[in-house]
Amino acid sequence: MMNQKEMNMQICRAYIRDKWKAMGLYILIVTVFYAVAFLYHYDQVRRNMVYAVEITVFFGILAVLADYRSYHIKCRGLLFSLQKEEERTRFLPEAKNFPDSLFLQLLVEEEQAKRKSVTKYDEKQKEMADYYTLWTHQIKTPIAALRLLLQNEDIMSAGEQQRSGNEERKEGQERRCQEELFKIEQYAQMALCFARLDSPSSDFLFKDYDVYEIVKQAVRKYSVLFLGSGLSFRMEEFEIRAVTDEKWLGFVVEQVFSNALKYTYQGGIAIYGADADGSMRSGKASYLVIEDTGIGIRESDLPRIFERGFTGYNGRLDRKSTGIGLYLCDRIMGRMAHSMRVVSVPGEGTKVILGFVQE
Repeated sequence: MMNQKEMNMQICRAYIRDKWKAMGLYILIVTVFYAVAFLYHYDQVRRNMVYAVEITVFFGILAVLADYRSYHIKCRGLLFSLQKEEERTRFLPEAKNFPDSLFLQLLVEEEQAKRKSVTKYDEKQKEMADYYTLWTHQIKTPIAALRLLLQNEDIMSAGEQQRSGNEERKEGQERRCQEELFKIEQYAQMALCFARLDSPSSDFLFKDYDVYEIVKQAVRKYSVLFLGSGLSFRMEEFEIRAVTDEKWLGFVVEQVFSNALKYTYQGGIAIYGADADGSMRSGKASYLVIEDTGIGIRESDLPRIFERGFTGYNGRLDRKSTGIGLYLCDRIMGRMAHSMRVVSVPGEGTKVILGFVQE
């Protein structure tokens, strides 16, 4: 930080650099008038002109001193503002002319935009930290279950397998191991999607796809959980073509499957094409419905199910719920210009309606 003398010298040199043209022109004009005054042969005229030139020089010096004082105050204000680390525009000197006012307005708007950007970044970082804290606790459950199953398998292997029931038990444990490993993979995929969704490098690749084939791939992927759930499963033939992203739409369908399996204890899950109201439609359709016979969602919770972190009454029953899945699904569907609605009756089940036309 410079001292007072260095600051004054710097401001003085800057003033001369900025004003030398105007000062040079003024000195030239005064010199010309002074020289012309001595061309007159009449002493009275010469004295009058010299007197006028001297008065002009006097007021010119006063004008330069006043202008320098204003320039000095402005520079000191700018230097003082420069030394501040935050909200520098609050300490800027008052604008004296229209260009300065425009420049000051530009700086204020830039600082506000920067503050909004920083706030948005901080909120995103907090959101990421909150999510990964929940994710860490969430993924511990299948890891612990997998470890316990493997320990039991080791104990069985160490003993003599004399009864055929041991083989069945071993097969059951292998299936449960596969289920828990699948859950770990899904949690990892959700974390990756959460991190990538707002990134500029989000790899959306839009093409014309057959939605039925995308859903079939998701069903095959979730078959290990469908088989182990003991629920019935029905998938009707339907025809939906949409310009979408195969990977991200598949992620949404998988998350809906995950929720349906998590909150359905009896009955089953059905998938079919539908009209806008969710009623089944064979053949060509514009909406995909994934319906379950689970515990349903309370009417008071429905308006908030797409909020980040909202788990509602069902989430309080299932302590493993994070309130992230539907939030991500809604964001992804919005990014792809698709729609997502949920219709539910407590105790009867839930319909998730995915739309592929602009509503």
